[in-house]
Amino acid sequence: MVAAFLADPASHGGAAVERVETHAAIVFLAGDRAYKLKRAVRYPYLDYSTAERRRAACVEELRLNRRTAPSLYLGLESVVRRADGTLAFGGEGAAGGAALDWLVAMRRFPQDALLDRVAERGGLDDELIRDLADAVTAFHKAAEPRPDGGGALAMREVVNGNIAELRANPSLFPPERVESLAQRSADALKRLSPLLEERRRGGFVRHCHGDLHLRNIVLLEGKPVLFDGIEFDARLAVIDVAYDLAFLLMELERRALRPLGNAFLNRSLDATEDYDALALLPLFLSVRAAIRAKIAATTAALRPDDVAARSSKREALVYLEQAAAALEPPPPRLVAIGGLSGTGKTRLARALAPSLGAAPGAVVLRSDALRKRLFGVGEAERLPADAYTTVVTEQVYAGLLERARTLLTAGHSVVLDAVHARPEERSSAARLATEVGVRFDGIWLDAPLDTRVARIAARRGDASDATAEVAERQDVYDLGPLEWLRTNAGRNAGETLAAVLERLV
Repeated sequence: MVAAFLADPASHGGAAVERVETHAAIVFLAGDRAYKLKRAVRYPYLDYSTAERRRAACVEELRLNRRTAPSLYLGLESVVRRADGTLAFGGEGAAGGAALDWLVAMRRFPQDALLDRVAERGGLDDELIRDLADAVTAFHKAAEPRPDGGGALAMREVVNGNIAELRANPSLFPPERVESLAQRSADALKRLSPLLEERRRGGFVRHCHGDLHLRNIVLLEGKPVLFDGIEFDARLAVIDVAYDLAFLLMELERRALRPLGNAFLNRSLDATEDYDALALLPLFLSVRAAIRAKIAATTAALRPDDVAARSSKREALVYLEQAAAALEPPPPRLVAIGGLSGTGKTRLARALAPSLGAAPGAVVLRSDALRKRLFGVGEAERLPADAYTTVVTEQVYAGLLERARTLLTAGHSVVLDAVHARPEERSSAARLATEVGVRFDGIWLDAPLDTRVARIAARRGDASDATAEVAERQDVYDLGPLEWLRTNAGRNAGETLAAVLERLV
């Protein structure tokens, strides 16, 4: 009845109506407005079974999502029955009669502006991913700390809920695969519970978004805006900040966009240095994929035709396999890239990182960026000469190795991006790998002076302070014995990458 009213163009002044359905809501797009009607459903994780519950959920949705998208969320709306029996919009107070149901009224935006659509047409790029990482980081920083939620117990409840729902659908999810996932998940929880609790107490559990995937992010005026966060159960949004962003990383991985996932992760870590979270990432990625598996199964049951239902079932199985794979990451490794200024170390490090180690690839630790952080300035801000003394440089390299140790111990691969001109800098990197017990590869990039000078001159907004004069001084360095793999970096970046990848297999 209410859905038919909202689908009728006459209810919107004659404007055409588009209908978008999910397992929990129906959105009606008409003119410059969108009206979100929550389905009268009850799932193990969601209860919209009464009009009052739906009203409360609408109010909470407005409150939470105005944190990130205030211009999108216009207010509470109702549908009422008038004295003549017809239906009408009744406003926030349900004027004109008792409310039959409640809606979230939103400003409409083009569906092509949703990031899942942008991804489908190949429009996600490094610049947009950096902007998205910055938006998520800022949101998490401002979100309310909630040490009363999250932690090991909450994660165990989510995992157990996932497994119970997967087990309840044996005709779709092979029982042996579900039981394998259950065992791996239980093992991971046992091992990681102390860290989950430490982070809960340390302020990393906050009131987050809870459903942070590409379809819940929209481009408004060229900037990514988060919306449609979870409102129906605070336990699903009061979570570790790393678990929140894991949903996005998981989806990028499923879409075969690991390089973008790697860029997102590295940009986030540049801002937060939350390296301890990497130990939790395989579990978080697995849980997120399992959630999508069970939701895809629910969606399949709601599909109006067999073709659409089969598509959702296939998707559910893909997510199940992803959930299992996330809990079997490859071993971590350490790759160090050295070379004089302008040899292309940073470009190569960023290109290599997605192919190394656990999803979404290695963390890149760059000396230029760390030096700027140590001095409390932005990456593009030039430092004075006294920031490049031997003492400071030793602090920078020690800081790189300290961070690398944390990441490798957490099970995550690392790429060190630094000149590594001194033999002791190179030997320290190799020694760290031996101490932690991981594979080490050192790569030295060679390029002619004129090539290096031209590359330095072309830089814009980069963390490196190197100049042509610096490159010329470096050209007479005594590098000492070089045992690392030496690579011709004077050619184009693609050829250099291919040559290095061949040696790193």
